[in-house]
Amino acid sequence: MSRFDGTSRRKGGSHVLRRPFVVATFAMTAAGKVTTRTLAPVDFTSREDKLHLFRQRALADAVLLGHTSLERDNVRLGIPGDLQQARIKRKKTPAPLRVIVSNQGRIDSRLKIFQSTISPILIFSTRRMPKRTQAALKDKATLHLAESDVDLGAMLETLRSKYKVRRIACEGGPTLFRALLERGLIDQLNLTIAPYMFGGAKAPTLTGLSTAFLPASVHCSLIGMRTIGDECFLTYRIKHQRARK
Repeated sequence: MSRFDGTSRRKGGSHVLRRPFVVATFAMTAAGKVTTRTLAPVDFTSREDKLHLFRQRALADAVLLGHTSLERDNVRLGIPGDLQQARIKRKKTPAPLRVIVSNQGRIDSRLKIFQSTISPILIFSTRRMPKRTQAALKDKATLHLAESDVDLGAMLETLRSKYKVRRIACEGGPTLFRALLERGLIDQLNLTIAPYMFGGAKAPTLTGLSTAFLPASVHCSLIGMRTIGDECFLTYRIKHQRARK
């Protein structure tokens, strides 16, 4: 069986990944919250942090977002013109593929992302997606519909083998991030600490609202840190546990 636990194998001294390299980028308050308890769009970071997000997006072959976050923020997942030009100079497409994950598949075809043609859109969902929604989206996106819940590992393998995706920018939300983290499918975390605190037991943290511990502790290695104004930009490499034989 194929393994999707984030490990890699060596061949000729180099790492040959069986899936794309997954980089998650988040911002959180000094109290560890990524949004408010109402899950409404909230703007608590600087212009520099927003540029940081765009730069990370521009480095990727695909940008990944869960349906709840997409619906809440209603974003196009594009990048500014200067970053598009920089990608073209690197012999890449003007913008990365846009990938949406949704088990229920109740996706509003009127969202802004579907009004933009900057790059192709892929949707990984299930047969639970209503037929009417499938009909509304079939000309706007490529649908990958599974019988049961989306297998995130298989999704990443498809992105690598079928769409030649080597690097993915994951932008949330917390539920998707936790699901990927639990399966060992996050390789790098870019985390911006913003100088705000609004607390709230029902406001999600980086790993969502679940009260349960992760199946195993995840060890991060700090590989970069810088401060701009009152914000701190951290880069962690995720240390994957070696699979038991």
